[in-house]
Amino acid sequence: MEIDPRVRLRHLKTFIEVARSASLGKAAVRLNVSQPAVSKTLSELEEMLGARLIARGRGGATLTPVGRMFHSYASASLAALSQGIEGVAETLAASQLRLTIGALPSVAARIVPDAAIEMARTAPEAGLTIVSGPNAYLLSQLASGALDLVIGRLGQPEAMAGFSFAQLYSERVSLVVRPGHPLLSAADPALIAAYPLIFPDADAAIRTIAERYFIAHGLTRRRDRIETVVDSFGRAYVRKTDAVWFISSGVVALDVADGMLAELPVDMAETLGPVGLTMRGEGDPSPALRLFIAAIRATVAAHGLAR
Repeated sequence: MEIDPRVRLRHLKTFIEVARSASLGKAAVRLNVSQPAVSKTLSELEEMLGARLIARGRGGATLTPVGRMFHSYASASLAALSQGIEGVAETLAASQLRLTIGALPSVAARIVPDAAIEMARTAPEAGLTIVSGPNAYLLSQLASGALDLVIGRLGQPEAMAGFSFAQLYSERVSLVVRPGHPLLSAADPALIAAYPLIFPDADAAIRTIAERYFIAHGLTRRRDRIETVVDSFGRAYVRKTDAVWFISSGVVALDVADGMLAELPVDMAETLGPVGLTMRGEGDPSPALRLFIAAIRATVAAHGLAR
């Protein structure tokens, strides 16, 4: 059964104060309102519940049997709400709103900046430490407690033991080159092997996807290929050479939009993979982490990426 949306906090506070004071007049003084206002609020609550809660008489105000039952739930609800408010206040006072977030390069470039801006707007007291790196490294740091959250691609099954994963969106991999590259006018994956290649290293989340793509298209492994997930190197190297960069689209989305890099016009739908939030399986997220997760989800929706 759903809670009547007309029930407000003032109804519960008034009811509990009348029950404690055993007097509408005393309750009115404690609540700093008029006695008619207390009476009206109680009547509203009783009408919404369809039951008499308070017996009013010359001897004061006493709980009815239904009122005694409702009082136990109402007081417990207010106590829980009070504890929640105090918990947030204590977190703020103790400066425990600093979070350490792990993000794969694709997310660090595309999602995290706007999420950090949203976090600063909704929780200006919060502090963030952003760590980026290979997926295996980030998951190991999450397991040790050094990170509060990892945002990136779903890890291999054996690496996800003890973690929970919540998908945000799907992301493909891009084949990226410098503007004016010869391959931009010849969209044939078979020609990629003729050019230098920057390939994901062994710890990269997209390594398996890259290997499968090359096998599926009959591309040979060049001995001279460079393996790295260092995006600053990739950007600089591709701009200065004819290399082809196999990289998550989120890493280079802004570069492509600004015309600094270009995506090869080939179908990469087969490289789509889930991107989401990875957390340790035990315990509930802290208030600070809940705020940041909300900021991440809002950013993903604003980018039109939500699945």
